[in-house]
Amino acid sequence: MNTTVSLTKVPAKRPCNRLSPVPLSAVALSDSFWAPRQAVNREVTLPTQYEQCETTGRLDNFRRVSGRKECEFSGIFFNDSDIYKLLEAVAYCLPGDPKLTAMADSIIDEVGAAQDENGYLNTYFSLERKGARWTNLKDMHELYCAGHLIEAAVAHFESTGSTSILDVARRLADHICDTFGSVADGKREGACGHEEVEHALVALYRATNEPRYLEQARYFIGAHGASPSAMYWPSTSAPWWDFNRRYHQDHVKFEDLKDVVGHSVRMMYYACGAADVYAETGNTQWLAALEAQWSNMTQRRMYVTGGLGARWDGEAFGDDWELTERAYAETCAAIGSIMWNKRMLQIDGDARYADLMELQLFNAMLAGLSLSGDQYFYQNPLADGGTHRRQPWFGCACCPPNVARLLGSLPGYFYSVDQDSVWVHLFAQGAVRFELDGGPVQLRQETNYPWDGDIHIEVVEAPASMTALQIRIPAWAEGATVQVNDERVDTATAGSYARIDRSWAAGDIVRVHLPMQPRWVTADPRVFATAGKVALMRGPIVYCIEQADFPAGIDVRDVAVSKAAKLDARFETETLGGITVLRTSGKVIDRSAWDGALYRDAVDVRYTAADVDVVAIPYYAWANREAGPMTVWIHSVG
Repeated sequence: MNTTVSLTKVPAKRPCNRLSPVPLSAVALSDSFWAPRQAVNREVTLPTQYEQCETTGRLDNFRRVSGRKECEFSGIFFNDSDIYKLLEAVAYCLPGDPKLTAMADSIIDEVGAAQDENGYLNTYFSLERKGARWTNLKDMHELYCAGHLIEAAVAHFESTGSTSILDVARRLADHICDTFGSVADGKREGACGHEEVEHALVALYRATNEPRYLEQARYFIGAHGASPSAMYWPSTSAPWWDFNRRYHQDHVKFEDLKDVVGHSVRMMYYACGAADVYAETGNTQWLAALEAQWSNMTQRRMYVTGGLGARWDGEAFGDDWELTERAYAETCAAIGSIMWNKRMLQIDGDARYADLMELQLFNAMLAGLSLSGDQYFYQNPLADGGTHRRQPWFGCACCPPNVARLLGSLPGYFYSVDQDSVWVHLFAQGAVRFELDGGPVQLRQETNYPWDGDIHIEVVEAPASMTALQIRIPAWAEGATVQVNDERVDTATAGSYARIDRSWAAGDIVRVHLPMQPRWVTADPRVFATAGKVALMRGPIVYCIEQADFPAGIDVRDVAVSKAAKLDARFETETLGGITVLRTSGKVIDRSAWDGALYRDAVDVRYTAADVDVVAIPYYAWANREAGPMTVWIHSVG
């Protein structure tokens, strides 16, 4: 393995966090799963997204404001945010790539030239709508766009050391801080209807040590649920208004919000902001609310893939156990949850957050991107008749650059440290090298995860101050084993971290074995849509069955399987970029009894005489071949 990484200093632990994440610059992936996807992200996804931003007029909107081009405003009023997310994605991939460096410099030049002297920057409101600035925080996304600019600027600064776009972001953030706050301080009260600026401001505070940015983030989160609302709602108690305040997470104060509600992406970003402010301030009421929201989401309002948001109306969470197979499950919502879970993981080191982070990475997020790297899902249903296909772009293009920035930042999700330990959250072949106070640490992972559950972690360098390794044992990995230099360690408990205490030396090898046998999954009986059905998982991967693997005339939504049937797992190099395929035998429902009728007297379901070979593929890989029906949930015959 020829993986090399430069020596990177781990940032200081935030005041109320248990862990500090090891930055992505310290991690190099060389595996056969994520590393190729990162390469496609750099070589295909980012260039084609830049082209889309040019051809759809998103960059021209900035040129229009700066006077570099005469044209009309193009697209949706929050299109600026797509440029900023693209810039952030590029920033994560910059070192050593001259083409991406030129792309970033070009974007930064256009953005900076469009900024007002007072720091304001939003191309929709910069010219003829100047008088309407900050007048409709509920709907118009000005602060949301500002948040994405700030995040991009911090990412670019951390990647390059340049302040070219950070200076632009600071001028905008200063303008925001001067504008919003208490009326008693001569400012305007308000909060954004689409959360994003809150965690962005905390990131800017961490990059600059300017406390006003942290205070502004705390103010915006605290403004939600105020009475009267900081979003300028009319004074009414009508149910419609209550519904809309819930949609914007504006119906109660954050500390009183115990479930995940409303627009799913906004909810995830809201939680990210509150978690970041907690990490700096220790607001225990907010932490209790975050934990309650997480429990509600994972126990009652989340799909088996980790997808979030049941309702196409409002891109919103449904009620408890409202989880139809038509799932909206926006790609951005999964990404927002991954970001939130990373924050919760740093707060207390609980393996459940890393487990969910991994589930959503492999399933709910990854399904949003084609294997070719240039087609996207906005929604991710769990069953389809063959009409839902990925698209090269969208009028509302929030998801494509969100996928790109997540893939670019992915190495920063793998490791953390505390005062004496190195924590291994995710598994992929590669290396990590960083510096602790006592000296450099370097580890190498060798594994074919997620297709294989054997993981070898070699200690290449270790200072005396490193007294423990903490390795996540996923909740699904019952029977996992851990060895150090062939000596069994009795700390491998599923759903926790295996802590290994010892004096580490170069050449020490930790061998982890995670059982990878396929398993059937059922849902809570209150999820009516999946009654009598099962889903299939292996390791962290959720599977589905797709028409391309079945004979003509068989609708995969009529296939039924027995949980007692033997399951065969086999890696197929030439299938869908290289995947482990699961095979079993099943039945096909005989629909003839319903010919000419929608309803009939209740009878036992009958099946056709011949068995059918059932082929299951990872959910993330569906819709990369010819169109046809697909389902995650399969009828069960016992």
